[in-house]
Amino acid sequence: MSRRSLSRLSLYAATIGALAVAAFAVAPSLAAEDAVIIPPPATDAHETGVQTAVLSGGCFWGVQGVFQHTAGVVSAVSGYSGGSKATAEYETVSTGTTGHAESVEIKYNPQKISYGKILQIFFSVVHDPTQLNRQGPDTGTQYRSAIFTTSDEQKNVADAYIGQLNAAKVYKKPIVTKVGALQAFYPAEGYHQDYLTLHPNQPYIAYNDIPKVENLKKIFAESYIEKPTLVSSTKATN
Repeated sequence: MSRRSLSRLSLYAATIGALAVAAFAVAPSLAAEDAVIIPPPATDAHETGVQTAVLSGGCFWGVQGVFQHTAGVVSAVSGYSGGSKATAEYETVSTGTTGHAESVEIKYNPQKISYGKILQIFFSVVHDPTQLNRQGPDTGTQYRSAIFTTSDEQKNVADAYIGQLNAAKVYKKPIVTKVGALQAFYPAEGYHQDYLTLHPNQPYIAYNDIPKVENLKKIFAESYIEKPTLVSSTKATN
């Protein structure tokens, strides 16, 4: 069950807000998932022109937020992948019965950031790829770890990288991330877009997602940009 259902957001904030902020202030190292420093992929994609990567790693607010602060990313849009168009709606996806995963469609310039670097950030600071059908406080198949590939080359790179990381035992448990071809991506409702930037003090964001952006800045300093690439700004320029 989603802890972010809009019908429960106010209650959620009221009941855990003070505790979450207090815990974050006392022990920030406990916020979000700990980042893991991992090697880059031994095999990378050789792409030209703007490309698309679709990734699922728990709540799309944090995934989108991290990649909006990543250099070379042209746009990062929250949405749904894995199910049908008819069920690509937040409250329905939150039941965990649609086949959808909360996902982020990342359009990127491979001359500035490679597909392999995007996966390295995804596995290192965005989420814990060893958690099955959950991420942090969120449980259900809609929060699963998944890579939806848009080419055979992307699939080969993703499969090889997972094998590489498992062989190197960089995590205490095996990676459970599923890799499969993208069938469709459906953008989420407008109120989910740019959520981290628009609501940085919301308890869930402050406790779970802001630390991910901070880890990006610390571990991937060369890929970090201070000003996020927002959905609202990319729409304004189109």
